[in-house]
Amino acid sequence: MVFDDDLTSCAELVQQGDPDRFMAVMAAPPETRPMLFALYAFNIELAKAPWASQESMIAEMRVQWWRDIGAEIAQGGPVRRHFVATPLGRLLRAELAGHIESMAEARRWDIYKDPFEDEAAFDHYIDATSGGLMWMAAASLGQAEEEVVRRFAYGVGIANWFKAIPELVGHQRIPLLDGTPEGLRQLARRGLDHIEQAEKQRASISKDAGMALLSGWQARAILNQALQQPERIAEGRLGQSEFRRRTGLIWRAARGHW
Repeated sequence: MVFDDDLTSCAELVQQGDPDRFMAVMAAPPETRPMLFALYAFNIELAKAPWASQESMIAEMRVQWWRDIGAEIAQGGPVRRHFVATPLGRLLRAELAGHIESMAEARRWDIYKDPFEDEAAFDHYIDATSGGLMWMAAASLGQAEEEVVRRFAYGVGIANWFKAIPELVGHQRIPLLDGTPEGLRQLARRGLDHIEQAEKQRASISKDAGMALLSGWQARAILNQALQQPERIAEGRLGQSEFRRRTGLIWRAARGHW
């Protein structure tokens, strides 16, 4: 597919706002990139919506806007003009668009300063955001078992959540049910367990669909860092060197691994 102005803008948005996913897309086959860039650009725009204003009503309206986009795509009709919504509506299958509703509903948590009610509420947030995005991407590219994709996405979501914690705390959010070192270790173990369980069922994910899971190539390393040195989470020191990031991605992409 030739990149039009909208898709080019989506790619630029992902490059600036989500450089890790941008790297993962560029390591994937060219034919997968339009779908991935449209989805990842949408994810950035939705993630920004709750922070658009300190007025909760305005933030709610921004989130609702994306819920409406999801409904328009699901109905199979025309989608309103927007540099992300337009290509997303063209590329995303209608039967997958319902996951946008779940993602948007989960993002409402970001608007307010209330803690998660319990572990189930936290898990639902991670699944709806990380899992919903990865499942839409994988199902758009090839054959995949949804449960396996979401299991892997949970581990990736925990790793990304750990990296986001300093900023969330800076915005006076309460991102964790148990922020003690042991509580952080337990959460890191859960994330690693989910990744390991998914990897045992690697055969259920086709090579094409696996390109959507490539975006989680750093998750295991980040979770291991959190497990061994949980203080790195609050200090914002999770992550790999540029060399390890790039070589790890290239190795996995070349072998069709995630």
